[in-house]
Amino acid sequence: MCVEMVDRLVSNLVLYFVFLLPDFHPGSVVNAQHMFTIRDISLSVEPSTDVTRGTNVTVRCQVTVSSSGQEALSREYTIFKDGSIVYTKTTSSSEDFLYLLPEARVSNSGKYKCKINIEGKQSTSDAKKLSVTGLSKPVLHLNKEVVTEGEELTARCMAPGETGSIFFYFYDNSKEVQEKRVNSNQAVAELRFSSIGNHKIHCAYTVLITPDSFKSEESNSVTVSVKEISITPVLEISPQYKIFEGDRLNIFCSVQTSQHSTENMLLYLSEGTSLLSSGTTKVNHSMVALAKAAGLMFECRMEMGHLVKTATKTLPVTELFSAPTLTMSPAEVFQREPMTLTCKSESFASERLQRKELTYTLYSLGNPLNSGDTGVFSGKALQHEFNYTCTARAKGIEKHSETLTVRPRVFVSAPKISVYDKAILGKPIQILCESDTGSLPINYTLWKGYHTEGTTRVQMPFQKALFTVSTSKPEELNKYMCEANNGREEGLLGARLTANVTVPLTHAMLSVLPALQDISEEGHLNLICSVQGTPPVTFKWYRVGDPQPLNATTSDNVYKDYEFPVISKAHSGKYYCEAFNHANNIVRSNEVTVEVRMAVWKKALIGGICLLIVTVLVLVFGLYFRSKRGKRDAAAELSVRSVVL
Repeated sequence: MCVEMVDRLVSNLVLYFVFLLPDFHPGSVVNAQHMFTIRDISLSVEPSTDVTRGTNVTVRCQVTVSSSGQEALSREYTIFKDGSIVYTKTTSSSEDFLYLLPEARVSNSGKYKCKINIEGKQSTSDAKKLSVTGLSKPVLHLNKEVVTEGEELTARCMAPGETGSIFFYFYDNSKEVQEKRVNSNQAVAELRFSSIGNHKIHCAYTVLITPDSFKSEESNSVTVSVKEISITPVLEISPQYKIFEGDRLNIFCSVQTSQHSTENMLLYLSEGTSLLSSGTTKVNHSMVALAKAAGLMFECRMEMGHLVKTATKTLPVTELFSAPTLTMSPAEVFQREPMTLTCKSESFASERLQRKELTYTLYSLGNPLNSGDTGVFSGKALQHEFNYTCTARAKGIEKHSETLTVRPRVFVSAPKISVYDKAILGKPIQILCESDTGSLPINYTLWKGYHTEGTTRVQMPFQKALFTVSTSKPEELNKYMCEANNGREEGLLGARLTANVTVPLTHAMLSVLPALQDISEEGHLNLICSVQGTPPVTFKWYRVGDPQPLNATTSDNVYKDYEFPVISKAHSGKYYCEAFNHANNIVRSNEVTVEVRMAVWKKALIGGICLLIVTVLVLVFGLYFRSKRGKRDAAAELSVRSVVL
């Protein structure tokens, strides 16, 4: 029974895959024998993950696969080293997959992984790091061991048995002279020597394995003998001693040789970085000497193939006269004011030059100045800044001064005076003095009548000239004036101060209309608040016991009223007012008790009602007594009739 159920389940699964799967194609056949799963994959390095150079290393990839049927599965193995594919192979064997590294080298070091692919199913092992230590000793070969100056030799450095990306280094007497990067185990370098004598040559190499590198030991050392070529450059300068600016120099560059051929030879004559002349066997140049701080440095350079030889000389030159300096007098000048410019060389060689031989020229494009004594120029300053330079000349030598920039000062304009912020009587008041134009620094002086109150020096563009004063009367402010001076003999005095002074409020008083005794219901009530001080004034009316004001308003007068159009008994109570102006001092008035009396018509109505009640009572009592009296008269009449009868 159990076997039949399993067979039925398998048949149903096959039908499901055949007819229901969306990627099913008519005619395809599902082979139940290819059902499999990759259970595990691992990688190992044998004999160890740390080995020395020359060890035979095996990278083993072990895979455990469970499958149905007997047909062998096609397996694709891929070996990775540091993330890059190094080997791929497809096999149907279920044996362990082996990747061999015979006689491993340092270049084989790295992280290895194994990946298997079976009919689209893939699995990758964990990484294992292989470290190979030890490099072969490099070997150096030279094609010759005796050369002449400039002659080339070939050096070959080999790293036996090494692989990978290798840097080769070549050394001359322990100094590195060349570096080569190759992907083979040898490199060739062409070497030349600029100095004669013995040179010890050796090499070394480095194997690059990202991110590490491994350096070899040094190779064998080979001694190279470099022989001198009997060719010498010769540099001659005339004159040789006590040279002044303006002297004519003659410079000669040539070679001295006894045996060697001068074929393919070139000569270069230079002064500093300037090439003066060039030729084959002899060159010359003539020039006027100019003084330099380090002297004139000449070089005679010979080039023949790769051979280079030089001869140098430094020639001191005495200055004939110093570069002129340009000065101005006075040190500061105002627009359109007279000024004098002086151009002068402070020193000169008296043995070669007389002072009168020095001439000076002033360059002032657009503003020519008058020339007086030698090097002295006069004129008037412009209204804007201007640049001047001068030139000193003697014996064909010209020297220029540094540029002198004249920035004419601007006379200060008449200062303006104003109150800074607010002027409140009885409190410190700040007065501002300022001019529209004028070069800094400017001295501002505050005057009160004929007496000075102080002086302030303004040196920065945004600095203000502020003075603090106090007044007891508003009219005192009109006595202040400002004076400004930035270089005149006398300062400029501005106009007197015109400003509004705020008088703090005093004597707040609350009054009412109508008179207290005339306040009655259904009438009106005006609360009038008055103060002494400077308007505008803000008034507030309060009822005692209520923190919120009944009303608040600002007036340009020193009094203001608040009206209740229709009042009732509920408006009875105590009232007061508060007031303040720009002085920000709050004053409070007296308290006024308001008692709202009954309306007149109510009083009349009550009196009429009372009178009516009294009248009714009188009538009632009158009728009552009258009826009583009638009854007594009737009784008496009956009594009399009884007696008569």
